[in-house]
Formats: sequence, C-alpha cells, structure tokens
Amino acid sequence: MPKDDLVYVGHMLDKAQDALALAHGKTRQDYDNDTALRLALTHLIQVIGEAARRVSSQFRERHPDIPWEAIAGMRNKIVHDYMDVDEDIVWDSVVHELPLLIAELKRIVPAENS
Repeated sequence: MPKDDLVYVGHMLDKAQDALALAHGKTRQDYDNDTALRLALTHLIQVIGEAARRVSSQFRERHPDIPWEAIAGMRNKIVHDYMDVDEDIVWDSVVHELPLLIAELKRIVPAENS
C-alpha cells in the first residue's frame, strides 16, 4: 500500500472534523446568512473530495464502506459546476454525512497502521 493513502485519509479526517467544528451550534439559517461559513464548508468538502480522489484503488477496494466515488463526485461538482452547487446538499452533507464519514475513517485508520 502506498504510504500516501494514509496521508490522504488523514487529510479527509482532519478536514471533515474541521467542517463539523465550523458547523457546530449553527443552523441552516446561520449557514445561509454567513458567506464566510458557506465558503469555508464548501472548500473543506472540496478538499475532502480531492484527498479521496488521490487514495489508491487498492485502498478503496479494501474499504468499500466509504463512498469514494460520491465524495470525489461532490468535489467535481463544486469545482466544475460551482454556479450550480446545491446549498441544501452541502449543508446536509456536513451535518449528516460527515459524522458518518468521520466515524468510518477513525475506524479504518488504526487498522491500516497495524
């Protein structure tokens, strides 16, 4: 396994935790009214997706519970179709999907270091 896989997975975990910390205690209305928060969360999701794209196919195959393609696809949507990013999907991803992703990444990272 390339060493870089754990670096990228670590980036995914760090940035997902950063996003959750930024959203903590915030409402959807806060998100809608705070341009800096929207930009920060969107950027963090983009970084998570970029890191996911760089994880080797072998690593992805060993961890099929991570939605690698969906994560990378969201990054692509943000980068290439930035005028049509659905803010409902961004907010939902941060508050509902990232906690699940964090739990899964925390579960697999120690297993890979063994």
